[in-house]
Amino acid sequence: MVGLKESLIDFFTNRVLMCAVFSWMVAQILKIFTSPQHREEISFLRIVAGSGGMPSSHSAVVTAASFSCGIIYGFGSPFFAISAVLAVVVMRDAAGVRRESGKQAAAINQMSRELNKKKNFDMDLLTELLGHTPLQVFFGGVLGILMAYLCQLWLFPMIFPPM
Repeated sequence: MVGLKESLIDFFTNRVLMCAVFSWMVAQILKIFTSPQHREEISFLRIVAGSGGMPSSHSAVVTAASFSCGIIYGFGSPFFAISAVLAVVVMRDAAGVRRESGKQAAAINQMSRELNKKKNFDMDLLTELLGHTPLQVFFGGVLGILMAYLCQLWLFPMIFPPM
């Protein structure tokens, strides 16, 4: 039976997981420089911790994990195949369903503001920045691929023991 210590070590030295986490962090940091900070309704914390914006952190995470699996286990492995299918689904969802939900939230918020002016209608506003444009998804995917190669071929060999 594997002990807690060994499980924690395995968790924090999982090269695929760590690469995905690093990719998310880099994508969120890049959003600071690519988001319209002049808009008052978007706070710094919301840019760094929220969803939406350039590049897509969803795309960066899943492509980093997928390409990490390809680099480590081979691009013909079942690990890469499963993660690549998951990446396509997540990226399609980020640019499709979630983007449309953001548009609907914007329309509902506009109606709520107008009702509040006319009839003192008080309703919490919905989050509008949910999805991504296809360009944001594309650049998130490119970032994830670059991070996978950077992590797996340069950074992690210096940090983690060889596999």
